[in-house]
Amino acid sequence: MTTDALQRLGLALAIGILVGIERGWRERDAEPGKRVAGIRTYGLSSFLGGFCGFLQPVTGVVLPTAIFAFFCITILGFSRMQSMSERDYSATGAIAAITVFALGFGAVVADMTATAASAVAVTALLAAREPLHGFLRKLTWLELRAALILLTMTVVILPILPDVPIDPWQVINPFELWMMTILVGTVSFGGYVLIKASGARAGILLTGASGGIVSSTALTLSFARQSMTTPALSPILSAGAMLAGAVSLTRALLICSFIAPLVGKELAASLGPAAATFAVGGAVFGWYRPSAEATEFSPKNPLEVAVVLRFALLLGVVTIVTRGALTLFGTQSLFAVALVTGLGDLDAITLSVARLSSLHVSTDAAAQAIAAAAFANLLAKVALAASAGNAAFAGRLAVASVAAMVAGVAGLLLT
Repeated sequence: MTTDALQRLGLALAIGILVGIERGWRERDAEPGKRVAGIRTYGLSSFLGGFCGFLQPVTGVVLPTAIFAFFCITILGFSRMQSMSERDYSATGAIAAITVFALGFGAVVADMTATAASAVAVTALLAAREPLHGFLRKLTWLELRAALILLTMTVVILPILPDVPIDPWQVINPFELWMMTILVGTVSFGGYVLIKASGARAGILLTGASGGIVSSTALTLSFARQSMTTPALSPILSAGAMLAGAVSLTRALLICSFIAPLVGKELAASLGPAAATFAVGGAVFGWYRPSAEATEFSPKNPLEVAVVLRFALLLGVVTIVTRGALTLFGTQSLFAVALVTGLGDLDAITLSVARLSSLHVSTDAAAQAIAAAAFANLLAKVALAASAGNAAFAGRLAVASVAAMVAGVAGLLLT
């Protein structure tokens, strides 16, 4: 009992010292006596909270509550004096001190692992002031709205959807359908944020790799148009499009592995070599250093309401068509459905087939169908490049796409 109590009080003290180091480092240039709290103050605050937790079983809640109230009044009073003196109205220091007291209390009365993890998270949040403030300065209303849409989809809408099939064919499960939509939306929004965080002139190669997370088709079209206006950029633009293709195939493989791990394992034999071939092509053509400055690709916000609803509708339609074709014609029809659907969208057919694989389709058939959809999507992007870009851009992308498909088919046949 004594050993456990000492360990918990030691953790409480360590939590305060950890947060105090971050707070003290940030205010290390301040004159002595000008800081409200430093390493010692935060360490003592957390230890005081821990000791209150130690006393509670003996004295009851009255004494610890009184100590906490006195502590809060003291911290807020000193913080007010500092704000009046320096005209600094930030409440972070006072809130951090109260949080440290609470963490110290939790180290004694609650789970030690969870409390320690919370302390690390709090310290990381305090240390991330500059990046977070910089992010807010760059954040636009459209991006904020997109994040709120994603949160609404996840926290508000998802819990109220029925988690059972609602159609006569027992295919459309609203909860699973919306969860898949959230999954793709999260991946796309993450890619969008990555592009924004890369800076105004991140370069075509980084843009290509990032754009493949958002939409490799949109990026290919954008780069194709740029190759027409600036032919000198065609080699590196094609390299960016190849990297986008590699990332897009990898994304489909990861999504499938998350939904249906067994299918993802089979699919890795085809999409893995195909993605690697694209990556090698992007690296080879990426060595070119054009004289013209790389232009920035600015994708549309991937979480506009219309885009979200359109994808959910498309995923539902693809699921019904796929299930209907399987019922009427058997698993042989899955290839035809995958090829046609893959021409327009890879994510929908990937999610649909991965979900149905556990019920109606064998693992091998599902993997082969998704691979067929992926290769059809590659051909569609080559056609798009040929129609909107110059011959040099389209030719390089076509060669890389054919090489990727050959590598993918070879990998599928050799397994």
